[in-house]
Amino acid sequence: MASIRMRGLVKRYGDVIVVPSIDLEIRDQEFVVFVGPSGCGKSTLLRVIAGLEPIDGGDLYIGDTRVNDVTPSRRDIAMVFQDYALYPHMTVYDNMAFGLEMRATPRDEIDRRVQRAAGMLRIEPFLQRKPKALSGGQRQRVAMGRAMVRNPKVFLFDEPLSNLDAKLRGEVRTEIKALSQQLKTTMVFVTHDQVEAMTMADRIVVLKAGVVQQFGTPEEVYKTPANQFVAGFIGSPTMNFFDATATPDGVTLADGSAFALPAARSDMLRGAPGADLVLGVRPEHMQVLAAGEPGMKVTVSVVEPLGSDTLMYFDRDGTRFVARVSPETQVRAGDAVTLGFAMDKTHLFDKKDGSALR
Repeated sequence: MASIRMRGLVKRYGDVIVVPSIDLEIRDQEFVVFVGPSGCGKSTLLRVIAGLEPIDGGDLYIGDTRVNDVTPSRRDIAMVFQDYALYPHMTVYDNMAFGLEMRATPRDEIDRRVQRAAGMLRIEPFLQRKPKALSGGQRQRVAMGRAMVRNPKVFLFDEPLSNLDAKLRGEVRTEIKALSQQLKTTMVFVTHDQVEAMTMADRIVVLKAGVVQQFGTPEEVYKTPANQFVAGFIGSPTMNFFDATATPDGVTLADGSAFALPAARSDMLRGAPGADLVLGVRPEHMQVLAAGEPGMKVTVSVVEPLGSDTLMYFDRDGTRFVARVSPETQVRAGDAVTLGFAMDKTHLFDKKDGSALR
């Protein structure tokens, strides 16, 4: 097994700098997810680790070995792609065995590894089928099995679930997480889906324009986002952001609604009364108040009952916001309601640079 270290790593395409300079360390046996919007550099970083893209500056280490100039075949990594990349004319067994055959692995060892991987992935009944006879989820399991039989130091996953429907995506996601716990191998997983990142990762790397915005556990990036970008990207539905002005004991919103902060948090505002801020409130930290209670008055635009809870949307100044409320809350589109915030769980950001206030 092996750690992965990047030191001042730079990646360019011509005059375009995709990764300006990144310092990152992924620990041995850790499951790390790179997440961010399209074009943020996450797949490029994965390809750099794999050796499929050259490094334009800095250093990359796998274990104790500097691999800047090491070919992909000698890095002892295995990659699972979005489009499966299976040989259509080969059976499942032959697809999984092919890489080992190219390395002149003894036949009995090949069979042992293929059968073990097939058992872990529950694809034994399909070993003699061709890929065209398999579902998308089964093909992705075969692709994972082909990587597993090599016993690599590092597994790399490039958005492997994006071609699956919602139900299969959830099933395969669970299997990949279970495999990481069984195999105890370093794994790097790329996705644009923050739900996948939150449910699978030991730690998450949130990227924007090739720059690490935050690197931490799912709980850390969710509960203590480093900046407004991270706060808005992690969480489903996304966090709500309100323009606010600092007061001695809390904030006032643009419509005049005033909210007091707990004493432990209001101290950070005492030196900046009147400062322009952004108040971040997650949908689950809003609640509908009884008539006459002080809060933010809104008109409900759309209601989405989900069974376990209800999403209630409202519009202000051309922006749509959402609250996640109890299914017992009786609201309909057009209703005027008053919302309260769990102020001990809200977030404050500097309006100029988006950094979180602590």
